This record gives sequence, structure tokens and C-alpha cells, in this order.
Amino acid sequence: MICSILDNDLYKLTMQMAVLELFPEASAEYRFTNRGKQRFTQAFVGELRRIIDEDISRLSLTEDEYTWLRAECPYFKPSYVEYLKNYRFDPSEVTVGLNEESDLDLTIRGPWHSSILWEIVLMATISELYFEMIETDWKDEIHGDIPGYDNLLKEYEKLMISIARELEQNNCGFSEFGTRRRRSFEIQDITVGKLHKCKTFSGTSNVYLAKKYGVRPTGTIGHEWIMGTSALIGLRNANLFALENWANVYKGNLGIALSDTFGSEPFFRNFNLKLSKLYDGVRHDSGDPLKFADRVMEHYRKMGIDPMTKVVIFSDSLSAADAIEIKEQCEGRINCIFGIGTSLTNNHEFFRSSPPLNMVIKLHSIDEIPVVKLSDDEGKETGDSDAIRVANYIFGRKGLDE
Repeated sequence: MICSILDNDLYKLTMQMAVLELFPEASAEYRFTNRGKQRFTQAFVGELRRIIDEDISRLSLTEDEYTWLRAECPYFKPSYVEYLKNYRFDPSEVTVGLNEESDLDLTIRGPWHSSILWEIVLMATISELYFEMIETDWKDEIHGDIPGYDNLLKEYEKLMISIARELEQNNCGFSEFGTRRRRSFEIQDITVGKLHKCKTFSGTSNVYLAKKYGVRPTGTIGHEWIMGTSALIGLRNANLFALENWANVYKGNLGIALSDTFGSEPFFRNFNLKLSKLYDGVRHDSGDPLKFADRVMEHYRKMGIDPMTKVVIFSDSLSAADAIEIKEQCEGRINCIFGIGTSLTNNHEFFRSSPPLNMVIKLHSIDEIPVVKLSDDEGKETGDSDAIRVANYIFGRKGLDE
């Protein structure tokens, strides 16, 4: 189910290098959260444990992959690529069981620089295994008037070609971001295999598939970089510290700032003139995208920056139709591109009777200090409840007693 150590999202590797450079002694804990209604079985847990122990633990960087990384990802320092060549997943960092509600109880604990690579790998495995062991009827559904798995794959190829054509006709630049909740590796392989021929396709977050299809691996920074910074340096100005540190590591490369770790307003308070000029743009991942676009443009104008010299990357649960609508509203005002994930690799309209899992694995603590992710979407906060209450107070979102 995980075919390579590069069968992961680029931003996990970029953050791993930054953690190694700045916080090599930090320890981390991650926790799985199931936001959906799907449930699991003991047999599922047993097979997941076997995959972790026997399959994922054996993954290593091949010579060919090593050479490709050195050539195609020059922002990776040679010392980091050497580290990755010697890296092995440590199964002892993962504990997994079943709770009383038949939901997964999964935790990752270990050095931050080591445990950081588990998140996407485990989510992709959980998703694929769920549809292999628990909800399996989807393989025999009728697509195109003919039942059967082989026909399903052919119809999925047609769907991807149709989506690519729609995005291309609307001159809508996009990347594929669907590793974490993919139906299967095979489905994601088909997805990138068809989409990469589209003229407006800018790459994939999956490093292995970027190598396979000769496209650009895309991604920069995730919420956990800013969350971890909040524990190790300070919460109130964590966005500022995290973005400064990122620029110190990558020297202007990978210059997209993530905006909503603690809500967008604390981000904009920290996104000063220096950072606004240094970073190529910002990524939107929660809240109303059009209101956010207006807020970004307002910010840049106050800084004396022409918004048309910057870019917004939209990546919050998008479909092709969503991307096209947002692009139409931003046309001529600010540049925009789109990271489209689950609707490409596990399309809910195609798989109507077995929707994708709604799950996350989030950083829970650094050096046993609880961290939180707030959001511009009500109710999507993650982390220790007391820590969320304190963070909301610090950022002026709620009173301390709420």
C-alpha cells in the first residue's frame, strides 16, 4: 500500500529537514481523530499493525531516488538527503488499538525529526485498508453500465480526463494533493497519470508520483511547523517565529506562508512587511475562500504591495468546480492556484455508496507541551481542550472562561 519512502507528501520531507536543523532534540506526539461515522474491527487493527511492522519499516531510499532528489529538489541540503538515505520508519513509535466505540485509537510518539514522516503514510494506509477489509462492495458497483473493478478503473480514468479538461479549459492552475485520503495507491497513480498531461497541471504533493511522471513535487509547510514552534518558542507570535525560521532554513525557496493555524487574523498581525515581500504568497486552508482572498489583497495593499505580484493557494476540500468558481472571482485581482485532494483520489460523487474517510492525524504535543490548531471554520479545532481554551483567549477569539 506504501510503495516507496517517497510515497509521501513533499511538505513532510521539507519540514523534516527544518526540524533536523533547528529542533533536533524535540520529541513529538501525534493523535488520530476520526471525524466520520466509519468504524473499524480487530482484524483491521491486526492487519494495520502487521503493515506497520513488516512493510513500512522496510522502506528505504533507493539509489535512483537518492539521485533524483539531489537533482530535482535543490532546496534539500546534501546532509538531509544523506539522512533520508539512512532513515527507516521505527514501528515502536506507533501504538494502535480499538476503543469501546470501535474507533481507532492511534498515537505516534518519538523524536520529532523521526516521527514526522508517519502521518501521511498511516492515513493513506488506513484509507486503503479500510476499503480493502471493511467497505468492499464498491469494487462491484456498476459504472458505465458494467459492474466490476476493471471497468471501475476505466471509468475513473475517464472522470480524471474530464476533470483535467474542465480545469484546462478554464485556465485553472492546480496541483494534486490527494495522498492522505486516497482510495488506494492504484487510484492515485491513475489520477496523476491522467492529470499530468493537462496544460494547467502544476504538480503533485506525492514525491514518488512526481518522480514517476516527471512532474514537480509541490508543497511547502504544514500546520505542525507553526504548532511546534508555538511550544518551542512562543504561542502569541508563533506565526512570525515559524515563518522567520522557515526563511532561515530555505533562503527564499518554498515561499508559501500557511495562514490559518490559529485563525487568519493572528497570522496577518504577524505577516509583516519583510515577510510579505519575502514570501511568494499564502495558502488558504479553512474558512470562506473569497472572503480570505479579499483579506489577503487588503493586507498586501496596506503593505504597498501589488496583489498581482503575489499568489494565493487554495486547498480546503476543493472540487474542480470550486476551484473554477474561486478563480473567476479572483481573476485580475490576485493570482491563484489550487491544491485539490480527496475529490481527485477518492471522489465522493463517483464512490457514492462508500464515501471517503473523514480523518486527521494531528500533532498533539511537543516535548510534552500541548499544542493546538485553531481554524477559520467553527468546530474544527484540534488539541487538548484546556490548551484550546487558552489559545483562543491569547488570540482574542474567546474569553478565558468560554
